[in-house]
Amino acid sequence: MANKSLFASAVAMLMPNAGKGADATNYEGAPAYAYGPEQKLAQLAATGTLADNFYGTTETQLAEVLDAAKAVDPMFVAQAAVYARSSGTMKDMPALLAAYLTVADPDLSVPVFGRVINSGRLLRSYVQILRSGQVGRTSLGSRPKRLVQRWLEQASMRDLMAAATGNAPSLADIVKMVHPKPADTTRKAFYGWLIGRPYDVAALPAEIAAFEAWKSDRSLPLPPVPFEWLTTFPLSAELWAELSTRMGWQALRMNLNTLARKGAFGVDGVTDAVAVRLADRDALRKVRPLPYQLIVALGQVDAGVPLKVQAALEEALELSLQGVPKVPGRVVVCPDVSGSMNAPVTGYRKGASSKVRCIDVAALVAAAMLRTNRDAHVLPFEQKVIDLTLKATDRLAVNAAKLAAVGGGGTNVSAPLAKLNREKAAVDLVVIVSDNESWVDATRRGATATMTEWDKLKKRNPGAKLVCVDVAPYWTTQATGRADILNVGGFSDAVFDTIARFVSGETRDWVEIIRKVEY
Repeated sequence: MANKSLFASAVAMLMPNAGKGADATNYEGAPAYAYGPEQKLAQLAATGTLADNFYGTTETQLAEVLDAAKAVDPMFVAQAAVYARSSGTMKDMPALLAAYLTVADPDLSVPVFGRVINSGRLLRSYVQILRSGQVGRTSLGSRPKRLVQRWLEQASMRDLMAAATGNAPSLADIVKMVHPKPADTTRKAFYGWLIGRPYDVAALPAEIAAFEAWKSDRSLPLPPVPFEWLTTFPLSAELWAELSTRMGWQALRMNLNTLARKGAFGVDGVTDAVAVRLADRDALRKVRPLPYQLIVALGQVDAGVPLKVQAALEEALELSLQGVPKVPGRVVVCPDVSGSMNAPVTGYRKGASSKVRCIDVAALVAAAMLRTNRDAHVLPFEQKVIDLTLKATDRLAVNAAKLAAVGGGGTNVSAPLAKLNREKAAVDLVVIVSDNESWVDATRRGATATMTEWDKLKKRNPGAKLVCVDVAPYWTTQATGRADILNVGGFSDAVFDTIARFVSGETRDWVEIIRKVEY
């Protein structure tokens, strides 16, 4: 018999990295492919929450981020920080990378600070990280101090008041650290009021003056300050009803149960007003809520929230999908519904874990792609492929709930590919949404089962492409990156667009996307 290695399939030989052996193990001890430093940092920047997750701890994740950052060029760190904030809408991770650059490349840290630290919460995180010593310093230092000063001096009074709603450190702590120079008597009075120093009452910003007056006389109208300042005081149902008109869209979505408990929906006109706001197309275009956030919000609303408001929230979910690009061709979406996918997508945080699970994200991707491509085929899997039929005409929340309800079992990422091979299916695109911790199909040597099955599929479908969406911040994959395989770290509105660009040939690599970011 001819030598199989010498006379390997011509198709297989032409495929980059065909049959490449696994070079790492995942958290389950099964074979996997390790990300290079740039790919690793790209994934962590997009998904890392610096919180305990199903397989790792906060400390482990922090160490992995810093190790990856040290192994790449500071310019890529800068681009990853900007991408994480602007496209991934992350908070802690871009602040960490911006703080790291103050040590790795102080000059580069200046423009990155301007692009990344764009809210009071980010400012507090940045200062907290610098003072912790985790990035190599325990104090702000002269340049970061000037950056923080400039942020305070250039921020509007509205931004400063919003920044004054958090702690550890508080805005007052930061002001005491950096001593910003007030540009006028109004800002000087505000700083005095904030840090508990003497101030000119007559020079206080009108909003703060109104707040102080209201604290002394609750019969006065509610002052125009962040609603969080007011909710620490006893408020009537009518006042809660008024606050429902002041909250931002996201705050309104997150406080529906509170409004119900406080009796706001019992006030005439509030139910209709809240419903109109939630389904407002202009507001949704500005806020761009993530569809999975809306799915979870629907599942969280209490019975006290009026059905009309719940219907408006579901309408917002449907409207949020209008920007999902259609991917042509024969599409197969494979959502992982195994046990580990029940972990919060942003990790475990005592008293603050996200209600959004990894499985919710996988279900959403499947249901959303089914909506934009009525011929798409969905193959949910855990140890094996689950027999489940979804209707493209059903509301997205219905299909997502069906998939999320399957959850359980071990992880076998190669299972749907093996099924497609057994059926000799014709495929243009396969999208696998998982945490990549496959172990049921562990191989003893050579390529992972996922790569083996994918190479078989490619022999029948030479033009097929594979996208692996890793929804959790781990650093191995079951399919090594190459021209026909895209590994996507994390989930945000940008994921659907990234998939479409990859299918069209515009983008070949996740790292390439970050390298194009202007900092």
